[in-house]
Parts: sequence; C-alpha cells; structure tokens
Amino acid sequence: MSKYFGTDGFRGEANKNLTVDHAFKVGRFLGWYYSQGKKDKCRIVIGKDTRRSSYMFEYALAAGITASGADAYLLHVTTTPSVAYVTKTDEFDCGIMISASHNPYYDNGIKVMNGKGEKLDEETILKIENYIDSDPDSVPLATGENIGRTVDYSAGRNRYTGFLISLATRSYKNIKVALDCSNGSASAIAKSVFDALGAETHVINNTPDGTNINSGCGSTHPESLCRFVKEQGCDIGFAYDGDADRCFAVDENGRLINGDLILYICGKYLKEKGQLEKNTVVTTIMSNIGLYKAFDAEGISYEKTGVGDKYVYENMSANGFRLGGEESGHIIFSKYATTGDGILTSLMVMEVMLESKTSLSKLADPVTIYPQLLRNVRVTDKNDTMNDADVLAAVKKAEEELGSNGRILVRGSGTEPLVRVMAEAETDEICAKYVNSVIDVITKKGYAV
Repeated sequence: MSKYFGTDGFRGEANKNLTVDHAFKVGRFLGWYYSQGKKDKCRIVIGKDTRRSSYMFEYALAAGITASGADAYLLHVTTTPSVAYVTKTDEFDCGIMISASHNPYYDNGIKVMNGKGEKLDEETILKIENYIDSDPDSVPLATGENIGRTVDYSAGRNRYTGFLISLATRSYKNIKVALDCSNGSASAIAKSVFDALGAETHVINNTPDGTNINSGCGSTHPESLCRFVKEQGCDIGFAYDGDADRCFAVDENGRLINGDLILYICGKYLKEKGQLEKNTVVTTIMSNIGLYKAFDAEGISYEKTGVGDKYVYENMSANGFRLGGEESGHIIFSKYATTGDGILTSLMVMEVMLESKTSLSKLADPVTIYPQLLRNVRVTDKNDTMNDADVLAAVKKAEEELGSNGRILVRGSGTEPLVRVMAEAETDEICAKYVNSVIDVITKKGYAV
C-alpha cells in the first residue's frame, strides 16, 4: 500500500500530515519526471478548490514545478473533472487538482493525473513517494533560462464550461433547477452552465470563504437542498461535493436521488437508446442490493469493483463500458470524461428527464433501496480479524440466512485500523441483527479495541 497516496491522491490535514514541503517536492518531482525525453518544455496544469490552504499548496506546487524547469499553468478555482478535461484536450503532460473532495476545510489533497486525464498508475505514484522521502537534490534544479514559468490559464476552465454546455440536447427553459454548490469548486462553474441552457437557476451554498466548504451542505449534507427544492417548488435539484466530482439529485418532492438511483436512471435510458455498451453498468461492492434487483428486472448486466471511482474507471477502460459509478455520487460517463463529474452527471440526468418527459420521482420509482447499516470496529489487526476462522464462519452464516433478500459485507479500512461491517436487508432490524452477530464474534475473539 502507498505511504502517502491513497485511491484519490495524497490527502491529509493541511500543514500537519500534508505540508507545503510535501507539495513543493511533489511539484519538483513531477516537473522533472515529465520533462525526461521531451524536446519542448514540459507543461503541467493545476486547479484548486476553495479551501484556505488550496492557495498555499498551489504556490508550493508551482514553485516546485518551475524549479525543475517545467511550466505551471494555473486554472485557479475549478473542478477536478475540469482539470482532467483540460489535461487531455490541451495535451498537458500532467494535471494536478488541489482538493480533499468532501472532507472538511482543514484537510486538503493533491490529486495527480497523467496526460490522458486519468489517475496516476501505481508505479509512478511510488516514484513520487520515494522522492518525498529521499534527498531533495536527487532531482536537479533548473538554472538560467531553463527555469520554468507560471501561466494564467483560466481560459482552460472557460473552455470546459463551454464543453458542458455543448452536451445538452434540449433547452432548459421553464425548468426550475436548484443547485447546492457546497461552497466549493462548483461555485465557479455550475450556475453559468444552467443559466446558459435557459434554466431558472436557484443556487444555495455558493459563497465560499475558505472555511465553509462542505460545511453542512453539498452532497455530504443534502438535507438543506431537499428542503429547498420542496419549499421553492423546483422541478429538480443537484448537490455537489467540494471539488464537484460527485453529484446527488433531488426530485420534485424533495426526495434524495443518490448515485445508485442515478446509475439506474441513466443505465435504463442508455439501454433504451441502444447506447449502453455491452449492456453493462459498472458499480462498486457498496452499491445497494435494490439497484441490482432493479437492473435484473430491466435485463441490465453489471460489474462490481472495489470501493473508489479509480477502480470503476479502470474496469470501464479495460472492458469498453460506458457507464459506471458509486452510491456516493461519483458517476463516470466514459464517452465524455475520465473521472466522476458532478455537473456532467446533472446534465445527463436532465437529458433523461426532458427526453422522456417524465419527472425524476417516476424515473427512480422502480428501484427499492434496501435499508443498510454500517458499523466500524476499531481492531488490533485488520488482516487477522478478517481472516479469523470464527469471524469468517459468522459472515458465512449471515450470508446463508439472508440469501437473496440481503447481504453482509466485511472489509478493512484503507487508511485506519478499522473493520467495516455492513448489512443490507428488508428491514433495519434485520440489518442490525446480522451486523451485531459479526461484531459480537470480533469482540469475543479479542480483536476489538
């Protein structure tokens, strides 16, 4: 497992376990690494979200990049998918997004993409990590005319906005749309897209101050948008996270439409249009059993990957699938993007609603989301716990008793000494019964801390 980089970049509390020194070294390494074998100047594009520390990390990364002789192009406040788009379409050697996504403002992160706008491969990540822990002078500093420069590249963000607008197949005139921008990156783009398409756009949580990103708002706290949509009589609402790579929708009744429901709505629509490649949608193991039952009823096949949109995209890319995503709202439309894109997802949901002339509530009705219970258990050792014969026996027994009307999932946290025990079933009481049955064994065997 990587020391610094997880499934979604290098993340931590700003200036505690993710420091300006880390950012400078990451920039310095990337500027040097992507300059190798190039005849012309290496070009790296950087975007950031609205956190107070994002500005600090932007300057540190740019300093490292230019110190190694590459040029740093600054998109300023923008979304993660816009960085992926610009990196690919404008032929940058590398793209960087400064964001901790849905985390609180005091956290931040460095997401690195290759020249195709895809998340970095493990081999390159390990090279970055090795440099972080090595002698800084193992990467040479540029001198004289070889020192890089910084370039204002806000025009790239504007082109991405134009790209989103171009995807709409119909006017949004007379459609009342609510947007929750989470006081994050979507604040710079989302409203202008919907306004340009003719919607009556109502926006909340659109005044970032550096410390209010994701604070009681956005896709991690959609309750305020649910209330707003109902109170204002909106036709539909969309909630984004801090870097706008996630999206939840809200129907006209104020009901939350999560990532699983969006996958169903868009998957069914694409199948009806003959555009669902290989009749398959890619999900993660955390998707609800109700989604799979609904897919079965529609004759739609599905794949299951590990948790993380990185793994969803890898599966889609390897197999040529067009649609995939997570319950958490990372939805990937591979025809248009290499990563989850919240605003793009909004446009695709709008397309289904307008083309079918059907309300969002009716589009989601066929899916019955099963109750779910997730409990985290802090343990002495994740692997020992999950490989214990008695724990495995308890899990197997739960699986057999739940049968096709539920499931139980036990997995280790990727970042903490936790074992996550999750059950889905027809009632909350059944979920609690089987989660507790497994946790009781973990506790009796002495693994629980």
